[in-house]
Formats: sequence, structure tokens, C-alpha cells
Amino acid sequence: MNQNYYAILMAGGVGSRFWPVSTTDHPKQFHDMLGSGKTLIQKTFDRLNRFIPTKNILILTNERYNDLVLEQLPKVKPDQVVLEPAMRNTAPCILYASLKIQKMNPNAVMIVAPSDHWIEGEEAFEQDVINCFQKCEKEQVLCTLGIQPTFPNTGFGYIEFEKGSDQKVKKVSQFREKPDYETAKEFLAQGNFLWNAGIFMWSVQTIVDAFKEYQPTQYKLFADGVSVYNTDGERNFIQENYAKAENISIDYAILEQSKSIYTLPATFDWNDLGTWGALYDKLDKDDADNAVINAKTLLDNAKGNMIRSPKGKIVVVDGLEDYIIVDKEEVLLIYPKEKQQDIKKVLEQVKKKFGDQFA
Repeated sequence: MNQNYYAILMAGGVGSRFWPVSTTDHPKQFHDMLGSGKTLIQKTFDRLNRFIPTKNILILTNERYNDLVLEQLPKVKPDQVVLEPAMRNTAPCILYASLKIQKMNPNAVMIVAPSDHWIEGEEAFEQDVINCFQKCEKEQVLCTLGIQPTFPNTGFGYIEFEKGSDQKVKKVSQFREKPDYETAKEFLAQGNFLWNAGIFMWSVQTIVDAFKEYQPTQYKLFADGVSVYNTDGERNFIQENYAKAENISIDYAILEQSKSIYTLPATFDWNDLGTWGALYDKLDKDDADNAVINAKTLLDNAKGNMIRSPKGKIVVVDGLEDYIIVDKEEVLLIYPKEKQQDIKKVLEQVKKKFGDQFA
């Protein structure tokens, strides 16, 4: 393996749209959402570990998930888990981890990848990332993997790239916010728009220089701790200073300002697994289009349902169509798939009425 290859695995999110399985104490990346025998973070780690040395994979997460990470990723050592003492969006944690990596290896190139996405085509993923790594090693560029859109999705941001180039890696014109349906249809018709999957690659030198240029205050805050990074003094410095960082995403902080952004249209199949409906799309179905995880089912006049229960539990459904049915310990959710985006609101109502222990 190339010893200059590094990864930052983003594992701090809560995934509230997957309630009641995903909770604040045990979010979706630590669950076997697909019924595959591995959790999402385990599958992501294994995918990266195909071509990135184990010791070069850092896990970025919230302090409360430290034990979960170490339990689920036994090959990872405690000093590979980078803990956020406060929630400050993606820019501060990426800068912090990048400075740690730069101190380990100033020649590093790195990928920043979410821990909770579904990717099919491990070899294609590996080759796409390495293609970007090779460009990042030769040029001062920031790369992202874009996903070929299959329908006018209004739930994703889009990447617009320059037309006319026959190069694999395309120059990005601009990032576009989540569009309405008509705008999304226009994007697809133009042919030079990709879904933004939030998977980034760059050399550690290039991303640190970008923070110096576009986020000098943020850069100084974290650069002041370089002397103690990867030592016993790191924790105290981060505990004292992390909460002072501006709450800002890497997209706003760096990517929307830099003029050196490139994208590679991905050659693998991808899904962000952002909702129960997205998970349903990726699961095998029965003859009536029901997707079942773990349950033993007796279904009659039931079509298009997403059904999940504890392993081996018998679930009987009669007369339901296009519903999400999730049974987990003290919570049973039976909810229309068409209203899946409202599950976050339902969770807030549950917390108000019954208490935070169910969230």
C-alpha cells in the first residue's frame, strides 16, 4: 500500500431520519442498516482499507462515540480516533485532522469520506479515489467525487463542471444548492451536473494552504496547537480551544471560494442512505415490493413496505401499502413512506411528550 495515502472517516452524525433505529446515543453509522452482517462504519472502513494503510485511517467523531468506534473497528488504535468536544460542522474538524496528518506525513494525500453511505463497486471506488489522489499529488487542486444523477433529485446539492473537456477529472464551475424540481430537471438536461456526495480528496499541503488563504482565523486557532498534536498535550489544547471555532461547513469555508476545484464523475453506484426510503431503494424486495430486514414476515395485501425488526421477530402485516414499519425495543414506528422527511419532526414531538430517552 502507498504509505502517503490517508483517510478521514466522518462518523459524528446522528442520522435522525432513521429514528427509531438511529438515536443520539447510537446513530445509524453504528448499525447494520442493510442486514449485511456489518455496520455502515465497518463497511466504509473496509472499503478504504483496501488501499489505505490501517494506521493511516483517522475516525472523526463526537466524544460520546469513542467507545463505539473502538468496539466496532478493532484494528483502529485509540490515537486514530479524533474526538470533537463540541459540534462545529465539517470545516473545523477537517482542518484539525489535516494538521495532525501533516505533522505525521507532510507528503500525505487524503480522502474525506462519510461513514454512513452505501457504495457498490469496491474496485471502481478504489480506482476513482486513486485517480484523484494522483492528480492531487501533482497539482495544487481540491477534488470531489460527483455522482451521475439518475433523476431530478431535490435533496442533494449539485456540482456543475465545465463542458468540453475530455479529461476524466473535470474543472468545477460552481457548487449549486439543493434545487427545486424544475431546476433539477434543467440540471439533468444540461448534462454537466453531478450530485455532490461529500467525498473529497486533496494533498494535506493544499488543504492546509486553502485554510490559510480563505479561513485565516480558523487556521490560526488550530495551527497554534501543532506543537502538541499527536502528543499527550493534544487533548488539553483541543478541549480548551475547539469550541472557539466558527461553526461552518467545508463547502462554505473552502470549496465555494477556491478556484482550483475538480470533480471526477464516479463509476460506482452510490446512495447516501439519508432516509428510510433511500434504504428501501437499495434492498432486495419480494414479489409485492416489500423490503424486509431481520424480520420473519406474514404479509397479506401488503405492498411496497419497508419492514425492519429485531432479528427473528415475527411481523404480520395486512392491508398496508408504502409504509415504513420499524420495531425497536420500546418504539414501534408505522409511518407513510411519502412522509419520510417528517420523521425528524415526529422525533421532536416524541421527545417533548415522552422524554429524551427515546431519541
